[in-house]
Amino acid sequence: MSALERLFPAPGTATDADLLDWYTEGRTGAPWVSFNFVSSIDGAATIAGRSGRLGNATDQHIFQLLRRHADVILVGAQTVRSEGYGGPLLSPEARQWRTDHGLAAHPPLAIVSGSLNLDPSHEVFTQAPVRPLVITVDSAPAAQRTRLEAVADIITAGRDSLDVDALLSALAGRGFQSIHSEGGPTLLGAFQAADRVDELCLTVSPLLVGGPAGRIAGGAAAAEDARDMELAHILRAGSMLFLRYLRSRRAATPTP
Repeated sequence: MSALERLFPAPGTATDADLLDWYTEGRTGAPWVSFNFVSSIDGAATIAGRSGRLGNATDQHIFQLLRRHADVILVGAQTVRSEGYGGPLLSPEARQWRTDHGLAAHPPLAIVSGSLNLDPSHEVFTQAPVRPLVITVDSAPAAQRTRLEAVADIITAGRDSLDVDALLSALAGRGFQSIHSEGGPTLLGAFQAADRVDELCLTVSPLLVGGPAGRIAGGAAAAEDARDMELAHILRAGSMLFLRYLRSRRAATPTP
């Protein structure tokens, strides 16, 4: 793994303890919604349909550290299918760190799916250390909802499309205030449109990918969906950059 250094705001080398502090600085209010993505320097969010090929060992290390503070890890169903989710998402060391800091050993995984096109026998359910959540809409197929109720808690948030505010209220009702999302683009696009992105952690991979790969945010964005964000830090490992942006202090803080 390449040596990791901070370039901004104050130059210095980075230990894991530093990183855990730096990635929580400036958090205000609850719930707090953070997203973590990787992108090539020409804007590609995936290579051959997967984001993991854009990263490296340092990116994966930070990816794992960011899960430690989460009350819940939020992902879209396509991300689960394409990125190989299943089993424990945190290492034994990370689980011990959480219990030492008064947190549950492992946060639950919350999967967003309007169609409920999920297999109850998938290892994301059968090997989960904590019972997962599935977040869906009223119009989702009733038969599939019944099948998934055997392996997950079902939360309805919206009639025909995802209601982000209802989702956050439902999670807050379960005591989940630190919501950490790992994608995908449709989910980020929905949260952006609802103005509920408090933090974006972006790894910039030194690759030119080209081709049809999409961006980190999807959906039919309107001009009014553009949001101001402020740069909190820049880290570097070799030619890879790790950027952290927070909701602009000029923007109004939404209420849950």
